[in-house]
Amino acid sequence: MQPYPFPYIGYFELMARVDRWVALDIVQYTKLSWMNRNRIQHPEHGWHYFTLPVKKAPHTTPVNEIRLADLEASKHKLLAQLQHYRRHAPHYGQVVDLVRDAFSRVDSDRLVDFNLASLRASAERLDIATALEPCSRLGLDLGGIEHAGQWSLRIAQQLGVDSYLNLPGGRGIFRPEEWKAAGVELAFTEMNDLVYDCAPYVFEPNLSILDVLMWNDADDIRDWLRKRSGDDDHIHVGEKVA
Repeated sequence: MQPYPFPYIGYFELMARVDRWVALDIVQYTKLSWMNRNRIQHPEHGWHYFTLPVKKAPHTTPVNEIRLADLEASKHKLLAQLQHYRRHAPHYGQVVDLVRDAFSRVDSDRLVDFNLASLRASAERLDIATALEPCSRLGLDLGGIEHAGQWSLRIAQQLGVDSYLNLPGGRGIFRPEEWKAAGVELAFTEMNDLVYDCAPYVFEPNLSILDVLMWNDADDIRDWLRKRSGDDDHIHVGEKVA
């Protein structure tokens, strides 16, 4: 999976269900994508983006070579964008601590380093122990990729795994016959059905994990993730887990 900053809950469901999670940081950076932004509640209506501005780079630059324009400025801007939650969200303080923790882990200006720090800090909050492994550091031979769906297949083959799990939104890029021929099981999670009370705001699905943790105790999210791993459907945060 490409590493995104504080992504939506589906990323963490995926992380909780796999043995290895490879950050696909060698593909071309795409402007105006999830690679350097995500969504949180807007203080008045709907949602808006928080963005980590990056330095200009050639069009073909891979993600792991993209540089942040100003890490400290990005931290202050994100914290300012979260301020409106203070009056309403019960876990505002914990989320602010999480954001500060993620930024404190970064000792470079690389976008991928911050994205991985945000994933690790959030995963730890949810007791997810899966290691995040940057693809660029695995020494794999990934030349001759013919289409987008082959990245994951080639990585899976070289790591010697027997099954690969992806989010449902990525289903269209894969050619199942290639996976069958390679002897690697191809599977997908279900669409996220997480619903929670965020009054006085109107609930927006699939916002950043920051929004999820603003309104929900981390233990409840852990329970929801465990239920999802057991393929229980339509579990809402706050329901008691047996």
